[in-house]
Amino acid sequence: MTLTRNLLATTCLSLAAGAVSAQDMTDSMTIVSWGGAYQNSQVKAYAEPYMAANPGVSITWDESSNEAVAKLRAQAEAGNITWDLVDVEGPDSQRLCDEGLAMEIDFDEDLAAGEDGSTATEDFGPSVINDCFIPQIVFSTTFGYRTDVADWNGATPDSLCAIFDLEKFPGKRSLEKRPKKNLEWALLCDGVAKEDLYDVLDEDGGVERALAKLDTIKDQVVWWSAGADTPQLLADGEVVMGSTYNGRLFSVIEEQKQPVAMLWDWQVFDFDGWIIPADLPEDRLARVMDFVKFATDTQRLADQAKYISYGPARASSQPLVSTHADMGIEMGPHMPTNPANQKNFLVNNIEWWADNQDDVEARFQSWLVK
Repeated sequence: MTLTRNLLATTCLSLAAGAVSAQDMTDSMTIVSWGGAYQNSQVKAYAEPYMAANPGVSITWDESSNEAVAKLRAQAEAGNITWDLVDVEGPDSQRLCDEGLAMEIDFDEDLAAGEDGSTATEDFGPSVINDCFIPQIVFSTTFGYRTDVADWNGATPDSLCAIFDLEKFPGKRSLEKRPKKNLEWALLCDGVAKEDLYDVLDEDGGVERALAKLDTIKDQVVWWSAGADTPQLLADGEVVMGSTYNGRLFSVIEEQKQPVAMLWDWQVFDFDGWIIPADLPEDRLARVMDFVKFATDTQRLADQAKYISYGPARASSQPLVSTHADMGIEMGPHMPTNPANQKNFLVNNIEWWADNQDDVEARFQSWLVK
């Protein structure tokens, strides 16, 4: 993307947001998210306080974030952008930004400064992964396991590779029905060093090597598409261990008090945040920008951690993380960024997945039906 295009996009955004008065902003927004406990945390920390401060504004939620790229492509092709703000993971934001489907922003102009005096760019730091991505949280995908499996004879999984050990830890597993993370975990447990993962995936036969490792447990896997699936499968005893987002596991462990424990080994960190669809009408864009500035300030991001165990993306928010809004427990130890939980971890390689997602996804889905 050229410098000229960057400047034009930023200038147009600032002019569009500034040209519409508060009275002329639309009073409704459609926000796309993931449903479940995560979306509820956004409702409680962002949407309800915003609507209280702006009487008459209504927000409709669409739980389609896992289909964001395909649906925004279709909306753009039809010339009918029906979404106003979309929650996406880092790699999807990169793809949408590269394709011109997400709007670029000026972080220090359009977002609030940190309460510690830092600029937005300084405060968000490494979570500013591209010009279109407005960070909210750091989360991880990791594993939960039942603590009451009789066939394990008292053994407890203490490493990622327990997933592939059907002899010591028999029973059904649940894995996401996507290649991302599954391929990295498979290679780690096939002896590949962390620093070599994406070099191996780039090699001829690298993806196939990961799939071959997954083949060793394929007939014991229940494949999930929604983040709520693994917690429910664990709670019902239909699987003995499975991957999902750490916030989902927090809910089933701490809120539902199920006999489930967390396996943090080789959790995969991701950034999650907002993108604004390109080419919104001025009145809709102005409302979205007003909401985003509010929803990503220091206090609001800290408030989200009262409802779910995801780390706020702003450094200035971290000291404000306190106790759970309903249970009163300290949330710090339940964050993926807690040092005790980071002995082994991966950071999702956003560039690699942005470049290879479509091809690897097709190969993975073909492998699934074999």
